[in-house]
Amino acid sequence: MKLNELADRPGSSKTRQRLGRGIGSGSGKTAGRGGKGQTARSGVRIKGFEGGQMPLHRRLPKRGFTNIFAKKLNEVNLGRIQGAVEAGKLDPKDVVDSAALVRAGVLRRAKAGVRLLGSGEIKAKLNFEVHGASKSAVAAVEKAGGSVKVLSPPKPKGEEPKGAAPKGAAPKGAAPKGAAPKGADEGGEKSA
Repeated sequence: MKLNELADRPGSSKTRQRLGRGIGSGSGKTAGRGGKGQTARSGVRIKGFEGGQMPLHRRLPKRGFTNIFAKKLNEVNLGRIQGAVEAGKLDPKDVVDSAALVRAGVLRRAKAGVRLLGSGEIKAKLNFEVHGASKSAVAAVEKAGGSVKVLSPPKPKGEEPKGAAPKGAAPKGAAPKGAAPKGADEGGEKSA
């Protein structure tokens, strides 16, 4: 094969349709856009418009919400991990966590953690440290002689638990130390 013989596969590229080039072309004058009007022009945004009638996407009720605190976990099946062990990419003696799976090429990148799913068969005795695991995955790993340690989600540093008062602060509703009770003035007499 010579360089001048290199070509794409037949049918992989089509010649561009030339619009507005006469009746014989089949797409002359109005070029497939019909008559005049809004839809014959460029920049038309009329997809969801129903002539003033309340459009379908506004007639239907809203449903659900997006959980902004949801953790994006990588889901990995046991079959893929067994394949990595057989290929020599994962060492059965090491702890299997998100970093080890990225090094082995099972995951492209570590997200907020790994969730282990039970599809496929695992024969190797492995110790997992993951952020979630299905019951079937845990059962299969333990049957093969391994263990699954489910990690708690990582908390941002320096964050107080919800509802906990800062150290040294007075309980809510209590007067600060050295403050006079309500209704009493400096002189000890109530003003008239």
